[in-house]
Amino acid sequence: MSDCIFCKIVNKEMSSTIIFQSTNVIAVMDINPVAPFHCLVLPKEHYTSILTIDPGIMVEITSAIQIIAEEHDLEEGFRVVNNCGKYGQQTVDHVHFHVMGKRQFEWPPG
Repeated sequence: MSDCIFCKIVNKEMSSTIIFQSTNVIAVMDINPVAPFHCLVLPKEHYTSILTIDPGIMVEITSAIQIIAEEHDLEEGFRVVNNCGKYGQQTVDHVHFHVMGKRQFEWPPG
């Protein structure tokens, strides 16, 4: 999609700090972090939500999150968030997962 910010990142049309990359998945640091460590893990192919993504890509995303957690010393814990749809507060229509760590989170979230 030509107007998708994440597609622009994948296509190197927009700069970002890439921390992980595989054939089908990329992870970049969030430009508006809410934790000392905050990255976004997303498929390179454009899928609008978790409801439309290829299950095989989900396996690759999960593997990427495991690698990122190990490489960035998140062993004390971290949070993975996916916002899906309008009521889920999804603001970019390209499925992505926030990986946040290095601080204590509260539940329920505020």
